Amino acid sequence: MAIARQVLCLSALLSLPHARSQPLRYSVAEEAPSGSLVADVAEDAGLAPAQLSARRARLASEDGRQRLRLDRATGRLVVAERLDREELCAQAPACTLPLELLLADPLQFFRIEVAVRDVNDHSPRFPDEQVTLRIPETSNPGSRFPLVVAEDLDVGSNSVQSYSISPRNEYFSVSFGNRIDGDQYLELVLEKPLDREEQEEVGFILFAMDGGSPARSGSTEIRVVVLDVNDNPPVFTQERYVGRVLENAPEGTVVLSVVATDLDVGANGDISYQWGSQSSSAFVIDAKSGEIKLTKPLDFEMTEKHEFSVQAMDGGGLSAICKVLVEVVDVNDNAPELVVSSFSSPLPENALPGTVVAFFTVRDRDAGANGKITCALEDQLSFFLQPAYKNYYELVTVSTLDREETASYILTVVAADAGSPPLTTTQTFTVDISDVNDNAPVFNQTSYTMYVRENNIPMMLVGTVHASDADIGPNAKVTYSLAPAHLTEQPPCSCISVNSENGHVFVLRPLDYEQLKQIEVLVMASDAGSPPLSANVTVHVVVVDENDNAPVVLHPAQDSSPASSELVPMSAEAGYLVTKVVAIDADSGQNSWLSYHLLKASDPGLFVVGAQSGEVRLRRPVTERDTVKQNLIILVRDNGQPPLSATAALSALLLNDFSDVRLPHSSLDTEEEGNSLTTYLVISLVFVSLLFLASISTFIAFKFCKRKELKDGHVLYATSNFPSSLADAASAGTLPHPYCYEINLTTGSGNSEFKFLKPILPSLPPQHCALGGDTDGEQDFPEGPLTTEDVAPENSGMLSAEQFNSLSFN
Repeated sequence: MAIARQVLCLSALLSLPHARSQPLRYSVAEEAPSGSLVADVAEDAGLAPAQLSARRARLASEDGRQRLRLDRATGRLVVAERLDREELCAQAPACTLPLELLLADPLQFFRIEVAVRDVNDHSPRFPDEQVTLRIPETSNPGSRFPLVVAEDLDVGSNSVQSYSISPRNEYFSVSFGNRIDGDQYLELVLEKPLDREEQEEVGFILFAMDGGSPARSGSTEIRVVVLDVNDNPPVFTQERYVGRVLENAPEGTVVLSVVATDLDVGANGDISYQWGSQSSSAFVIDAKSGEIKLTKPLDFEMTEKHEFSVQAMDGGGLSAICKVLVEVVDVNDNAPELVVSSFSSPLPENALPGTVVAFFTVRDRDAGANGKITCALEDQLSFFLQPAYKNYYELVTVSTLDREETASYILTVVAADAGSPPLTTTQTFTVDISDVNDNAPVFNQTSYTMYVRENNIPMMLVGTVHASDADIGPNAKVTYSLAPAHLTEQPPCSCISVNSENGHVFVLRPLDYEQLKQIEVLVMASDAGSPPLSANVTVHVVVVDENDNAPVVLHPAQDSSPASSELVPMSAEAGYLVTKVVAIDADSGQNSWLSYHLLKASDPGLFVVGAQSGEVRLRRPVTERDTVKQNLIILVRDNGQPPLSATAALSALLLNDFSDVRLPHSSLDTEEEGNSLTTYLVISLVFVSLLFLASISTFIAFKFCKRKELKDGHVLYATSNFPSSLADAASAGTLPHPYCYEINLTTGSGNSEFKFLKPILPSLPPQHCALGGDTDGEQDFPEGPLTTEDVAPENSGMLSAEQFNSLSFN
């Protein structure tokens, strides 16, 4: 895994634009005022000033301090703050500020090195304002007495170049130069033997001159005390002492010891040690032992070396000076530092792989292995860390992001040095992912079925559709609307509405189940993104039936006048099918489940009605005592709550042996003519005419029957269209009841259909209208007047077509 990551980072680094192979080098004098021009970086880098702003150009330094500033408008590099070469580089002969010019979109680097030129802004300075030398009078001419050189913070020609004595005297001259190791030396040379008795003390001013223009100088007062004979000065065992101490060494640690010897004895041989020049406050020297100890902890990152001189003086006033160099040894006491230059958050979820999220640099103030840094990103599959340039790194995306899956990433970058033990620094980047409208609304159901009872109130809430959107903010705000199922369709049904905010579905007007049983609409959910995304779902609004329709009787027809009659043979047995009541209900379900009940009948015990089938059958066989005409009222009731019902009125004629007659239903249709008023007028006219005809017919029949009584004992009155079989049956005496019937057949009928059947000759005696009786040729008429009950049963009436079809005549 680690090897793959390194290969990936290396390939990403090679694909980036490289910095210039050679840095842009400039120079600027120290102490230059803020705003001073250093160089035209844009021109030297081959960039237009407009590119600097467009590509967010900026300067980066190792310590993060902006001593120089880039003017994006002009592309010039100017001084941002006062530069002090001595503060920046101390006594180093060359002082260079390394910078990086960073450009984005695309990423590009330019290295810049700005040399800070030294200005002669410091004068030479001696450690002490007055130096006292005790020189024995026995000193020979040419003897040399070391002095502490003057310090000048400037370098090069601006440092100390010469020394002089003023006023000039005959005893001493000054000598200075550089040793092989590069250190300067300054010595006072005795030109003439001293004579304490002649002059006990010699004084003069020692000047140090630098090479600046104008030149600067420093001075110290030299006081030479002529001593009596002490002919052996102290001698150090080394001219230069070098010590090493850890920067975290505690206070009181002995760094090193200087040792000087003196061949003299007594007071002239007693040696004491002191600083020859002003030393660091971090050290103290033991005057007797020459041990140099720490007074406080050192910091390698502030000062790597400490140089000072130690003077050894004997009791006779003779002295010697040695150099001491203390090197501070670095310890791994500084953790790596991570400086973020840029950081982008939130990051859009549609950011392309390779997008730079963060740009930062790492550094360690320690040296050597303690300052060598490695940088790594903790396990993270969506991002990786790639080196950009030098100690700069980029944090970039490695794959596409999905806010709905992960809304925020916590990236941990660990920088570790190579010290022992290693020190680490952890930097956490919280990358928030901003939403992009990449998710359409999703309904919580694939389709919706809602129910509403018919005859509903307007604006009735029947259900709710709900869609959710995985996005956030406006991209997740869902609104609802009705849409055609197809683009070419008309707008959706105007009786359905959906609330755009909460998805409530309303029925706007009352519905009728018998006209509309189901409504199907398409509801669209759209989010508020740009561009908006949407989803559709089908909503089925099912109209639930209510029992608002009573049954309708189809058969027998209830609007005919007179009512239809069914013919029932006298020989019919129990279970004989008289007719079937047919009814329908416009409702559905149990509201349309019909049941049939015998509500009223002339003889309730003769008939039975099938509760489910509506079939009217004989409960028992027909007897002679049963009335010829039977009236029935059938109740048809549905199963609704509350139930609704209708009635069917019908009549049945009980006839004797009409089994061969077949009367189709069409024979009844001819009666359905005219309106009710005309029907009543015609009935009245017919009734009056019949009364007249009945009177005439009675008289003629009486006379006719009287003449024929010796020849025929039976008389049958029939229309010319009556079939011969019926006449034969009458002559044979097959009709049991002594009644006379008139049978009218429809004209043009091919199968001799019955239109109606009713009794005739109401005034004749039953014997004169009998279809069967005595055959001896004698008259059987009773004496006395005839009544209508003798010839016209009150229950005679119409037969229905179905009943009549079930009969036949033999």
